[in-house]
This record gives sequence, structure tokens and C-alpha cells, in this order.
Amino acid sequence: MNTSRTTLSIGAICGVFAVALLVGCGKKNVPVTTAIEADKKASIAAPSIEEIKAIAEEGFIYGLPIVMNYAVMYEYAVDEGGSQFKAPFNQIKNEPRVYTYKDTAVISPNSDTPYSFTWLDLRAEPIVLTVPAVEEKRYYAVMMCDGNTYNYGYIGSRATGNEPGSYMVVSPDWKGEKPEGIKQVFTSTTPFSLVAYRTQLFNPEDMPNVIKVQAGYQVELLSAFLKQPAPTAAPKIDFLPASTPGIKENFFQYLDAALEFVPTTDQNKDIHAKLASIGIGPAKVFDFEDLSPEHKLAFVEALKAGDAKVSKYLAEGTKQVNNWNIGAFFGDQKFFNGDWLKRAAGARAGIYANDAIEATYPYTRVDGNGDTLDCSKSNYTLTFPAGKTPPVNAFWSVTMYDGKTQLLIENPINRYIINSPMMSNMKKNDDGSLTIYIQHESPGADKEANWLPAPNDTVYLAMRLYWPQTEAPSVLPPGEGSWKPPSIVKAN
Repeated sequence: MNTSRTTLSIGAICGVFAVALLVGCGKKNVPVTTAIEADKKASIAAPSIEEIKAIAEEGFIYGLPIVMNYAVMYEYAVDEGGSQFKAPFNQIKNEPRVYTYKDTAVISPNSDTPYSFTWLDLRAEPIVLTVPAVEEKRYYAVMMCDGNTYNYGYIGSRATGNEPGSYMVVSPDWKGEKPEGIKQVFTSTTPFSLVAYRTQLFNPEDMPNVIKVQAGYQVELLSAFLKQPAPTAAPKIDFLPASTPGIKENFFQYLDAALEFVPTTDQNKDIHAKLASIGIGPAKVFDFEDLSPEHKLAFVEALKAGDAKVSKYLAEGTKQVNNWNIGAFFGDQKFFNGDWLKRAAGARAGIYANDAIEATYPYTRVDGNGDTLDCSKSNYTLTFPAGKTPPVNAFWSVTMYDGKTQLLIENPINRYIINSPMMSNMKKNDDGSLTIYIQHESPGADKEANWLPAPNDTVYLAMRLYWPQTEAPSVLPPGEGSWKPPSIVKAN
């Protein structure tokens, strides 16, 4: 990682707000004494401590997905010297592999489908995404997610089919007609957007075939697609250095930076105005001098309270089915409809996840009795009865994560998932059921094909049900369908 990244303490974050308040709620480069006198003359009443606390708490919930997205964008598309860098804006990066424990920029990463990524800069002109013909048996999905973390468009097996085609992505202020040769136009709510491609891998020997599909993914400026002169390039941006782990220490400073690229709309104008009232927003500059302990405490409490609300929503905002949490946390702007808490919970659970109709994600940290999954103390099993594996049109998987970081874990057999393409190599029980062994140590050579290696610590498990069936048996609507994931059983 770039060693120049900022590292502020939580106290420093709070100090940002305290000083912002003293200097007149975010006035840029204004001396403290001058700002105070100006505010007195203007008879501007500063927000009270309780008001600041409430706004900061709401701002954390609103801003969490935006900041997380900004940090990933910086690591993937800006920080060319960083270990997580993929490619510059408007260029595609194909990963000829699945994700492993070495991939740390995104929590709860998918290790099922090799990824391709492109970060779009839509400021100068639209971008054209072209996909090749993909064989019918192979699932693929191209998800478009903007700076608000809205999934505003899909290309792929479920959404558009496996035939070839070209699609256009435009900025929120773009006005124009759909050009000839373009099948559909997708509109991002922000000028920067992630496009994440997921291409199904059947087994390790199938990787060359996935690479061939990836080679057909094309990303072009509209002018290049139309073979016309390019417009004037957008100005270069000096992005604030960021990292995913750093957002806890730099949260509101990052929110300032990220809000530069989130246009104010009727839906978010109220929270933007509240944040501005305490000095948070685009182009704000903060001073770190003479901090009030009272203000520090207010912001520490606000951050803790906001974080607790997100955790509570994750625990209670889903359906509990055999102690698996099943819900719908991801979608477009209409789906969220200003529910910032739902959006924050989704980002916390696993940013850049799919809409439920594209993939549904049962997840858990506990066994069937409600006890914390801890493979330093116990072994566990997950058994699908005969004929009752997850009902999907594409495929399903169960992924193991470290319970504290929600990252994939290093293990002796380099296995991070058990998925349906692996079933032909797995052993079934005499009654036709399928048991997965969830434990830190190998269950023995005779059971190792069914082993999902776990950390010597707490566990976070997530199922991925790609293109779930909509007719019974189905997991849809999320948590209310007729198919239910079986409980995890403590083995000893």
C-alpha cells in the first residue's frame, strides 16, 4: 500500500468536527477568530452538542457505503503503486483466477467467479460496454454500481441473455439519443462507477475457457465506438489517498472527499444540508487546533451509535431461517428509496453484492442453537438433505470467512468455498444427503473432499445462490420462500 495514506485517530476525527464548528461550519481557509467574529455579526447560531451528535450519527449511516466505495475506487483505479490496484479508469482488468486470502480491498469477497473490473469515469463522455457470446451453460453477470452503491444496471445470463451486444453507460447529467448499435442505455447517479463482471468457473481446468470469455469484454469511450473525435478530456483529480482499513480512522475526512462526486438530489438534499451545517461536505477544509473535549466526546458517541445501529439492522433487518440471516440489502435507487440504514447494512455485510433476484446471500455467525461459530472450540457440519440443495438457475456456494475481518482465510488446501460444481467430487451420505465439514483441522482423508477449512477462531459463513429460482421451491422472496437453508450443527 502507498505509505503516504493518512492515519487519523478517532479523536482526530472528532476534532475535525469541533474545529469545523468553531470556524463557522466548514468555511474554507478562514482563521478561527475571524470566523467567530463573522458568525457573531451574522447572528448564526451554532448547532448544539446534541444536534451535532445526531447529525454526525446520521451522517455516518448515510456516508458509510459512499466512503467504502471511495476507498475501493482509490485502491483499484487510482493508487497505481498499491497492492490492490487493478487498472486506470475506463480500462478493464480481467482476473484469471478466483479471489484468495491475499485480496483484502473488499470485505466478504466472492471466490466463485473470476472477476473482471472496470471503473468508469463518465465526466467527459459515455462509455460503451461490449460483451461476447457466452455459451448457454455458463452463467455470467455484469453489475453496474455507482458511487451511491446503487446497482443501477445489469448485463448477463439473467438480465439480457448470453448473446453478444453493446451497452452504453452515461453520467447523471447526460442528455442525448441512443446511438445505433447500442442495445440499452444505463444511467449512473454519480460520475464515477464500478462495473464488476462475474464469469462462472466450473473447475480449475476450466480457467482457459473463462479467460476466452473475459477476452471478449470490451470497454470503449463512446467516441471510439462511433469512430468519432473524442471530446475534451475531463480535468485530472487529486484524489485524497484512501484505503479500506483506513476508513475507520479517517471516516469523515473521506466522506468530505467522496461527497465531491455524489450530486445532491431531492432524495439526499436534507442529509447533505445537515452535514454542511457541521462542516462536512464537498471542498471542506478542517483545522485541528484547540479541540474541545466536549465536542470530541460527542463525535465519538455519534460514531459508536451509528455503528451500533448498522450492526443491529444486520441482526434484525433480515429474516431468521434456521439461524441464517436472509434479506435484500442491495438494489437500485428506487429499491433503497432513501433508507440509508438499509444501504449501510448492505455495505457492511459485503459491498458490491447483487440484487436478490441476481443472487441471494444467506449468512450466519451462529449455529442452529444460536451459539457463535468458533472453530477454535468446536467442529461443525452443514447437511443438505437429498434433493434439497439450494434451488438455483445457475449455481450455489458456501464461502468461509474469518469472523472478525470477513476476509478469506489462508488454509493448507487453498479452498475457500464449497460449491455445486464441486459436487461430483464430493461424497454423499448413504441416504443421498450432502454433508459439509466446517472445521480448522482436516476431517481426515476420507472426508476431505467435503471439508470447508475454517480459521482457528470465530467464523462468518455466507451462501451465494446465483440466479435463484423464482418458482417454488425458492428462497425468494428473501427469507420467505419455501426453500430453507439447513441449520449448522455442532459436531463436538
